[in-house]
Amino acid sequence: YLAKLSSVGSISEEETCEKLKGLIQRQVQMCKRNLEVMDSVRRGAQLAIEECQYQFRNRRWNCSTLDTLPVFGKVVTQGTREAAFVYAISSAGVAFAVTRACSSGELDKCGCDRTVQGGSPQGFQWSGCSDNIAYGVAFSQSFIDVRERSKGASSNRALMNLHNNEAGRKAILNNMRVECKCHGVSGSCEFKTCWKAMPPFRKVGNVLKEKFDGATEVEQSEIGSTKVLVPKNSQFKPHTDEDLVYLDSSPDFCDHDLKNGVLGTSGRQCNKTSKAIDGCELMCCGRGFHTDEVEVVERCSCKFHWCCSVKCKPCHRVVEIHTCR
Repeated sequence: YLAKLSSVGSISEEETCEKLKGLIQRQVQMCKRNLEVMDSVRRGAQLAIEECQYQFRNRRWNCSTLDTLPVFGKVVTQGTREAAFVYAISSAGVAFAVTRACSSGELDKCGCDRTVQGGSPQGFQWSGCSDNIAYGVAFSQSFIDVRERSKGASSNRALMNLHNNEAGRKAILNNMRVECKCHGVSGSCEFKTCWKAMPPFRKVGNVLKEKFDGATEVEQSEIGSTKVLVPKNSQFKPHTDEDLVYLDSSPDFCDHDLKNGVLGTSGRQCNKTSKAIDGCELMCCGRGFHTDEVEVVERCSCKFHWCCSVKCKPCHRVVEIHTCR
């Protein structure tokens, strides 16, 4: 819900925390104690929604949001693999945005990761501003996981959410990269300084989308007095901390069902030549599709004129647009 709060300016007063819908009391308290971090949390939530909608743009469920709580409708209140992805990408989004704010000097509470210093076995010098992913992950754990822990983290759904929250953060942690700058005469790489950087958030989204496609259906089991999630099918290998897990089968998302936050696929564009889920047969759930001809204007016959402009002609082209009935 934070992601949709364009009407609220900067979250800079404690009273604003009380007005934020969708937060439990302990999150409100954290908001008051960490006011300077809350704009990063909001940016992380926006990042998560945008990435979710990019990754699912060609699926029946395209991560559409509503103006109600929860913003994804009842899709996330059920223990489906879609809910697993939303929790993972949201947790990752907050960790990512808070870490980015640390590195850019926006926050007094954190800065660059100063533990990454000295020489490396590869012969380069650690220097520059390494992303403080430890702080971003710790804040995401505290702020997001408290929601499940406050319910008592032994219910199936709380265990599922906590697992997927952590899988989202792992998608950043396990894809940290080393970036370097060369130093020397005339740009030679006589010696170089390097720092640790987060992957682009698109990479995080790609990793989690792969995990979504290979998600494991689980059920609760007891090991001693500890409740854990194990694969429902005992022939499947156990999932790791990086995998997504889910409890319930997904609906088919074919028909409009606003009560459950499902918008259906009527009116959605489809690809007539594709046999995959974005193809008209699967996207339209066998209902058929409309075909319309639309004229598009593109730039063509572009020429470079010395100096320094590019001139193009407008070209008109008719394309077919297919939409589900």
